[in-house]
Amino acid sequence: MHRNPLQSLLAKYQISCSDDEIVLHKIKEFILKNNDCFERSLFVGHVTGSAWIIDATKSYTLLTHHKKLNKWLQLGGHADGDPDIFSVALREAQEESGLKSIVPLSKDIFDIDIHLIPGHPADHYHYDVRFIFQADRKEKLTISHESKDLAWISLDKLEDFSTEPSVLRLSEKTKLFKNFSSSSSAHDT
Repeated sequence: MHRNPLQSLLAKYQISCSDDEIVLHKIKEFILKNNDCFERSLFVGHVTGSAWIIDATKSYTLLTHHKKLNKWLQLGGHADGDPDIFSVALREAQEESGLKSIVPLSKDIFDIDIHLIPGHPADHYHYDVRFIFQADRKEKLTISHESKDLAWISLDKLEDFSTEPSVLRLSEKTKLFKNFSSSSSAHDT
C-alpha cells in the first residue's frame, strides 16, 4: 500500500527522451520487487527524491557541489522510509539550501534517473524521482554539511559546472517546460 502513491505518479509520467522508457520500467520493477524500496538500509539500492530548482525567469538552476561525490548536482536525497517522494524532494531541497521560498511548479514527476553511488557501505543504486520547483534567486543560501558549495547557475553556462548527462537532461527539459509554460500561460489569458 505504501508504494501505491509513487506507482500512481510513475504511471502518469510523460516519457520525453529515449532512455525514459527503459528507466521507467526498471524503477517500476524495483519498487514492485522491494517492499522496503524507500529504506536506505536496502543495500542494493533505494528510491530517492530530488528537486530541480529554477528561478522565476526559468534561466537559472540551483546546484549543490556535493561533498562526497565532488560533482555539481541537483539537490535531493534519501527517503529514509517516507513513501511521499514529492515531500522528500521538497524537504531535501529546503535542508540542503536553507531556502524558504521553494514552491512546486508541478506535483507530477519531472524526470527519473537511476545512477550508481560508489561505496558507503557498498556500491548501490539510487532510483531517483525528480520534481521541478521554483525559488527566489535573491534569497540567502545556507550550505549544508553535505555540500561544498551552492550556486545559482545560468542554464546557458551549465556545462561549465556539470557534464553529468542527467543534469544536462534536466536543463533540456527545463527549456521544454519553459516553452510549454509560456504557451499555456498565453492560452490561459
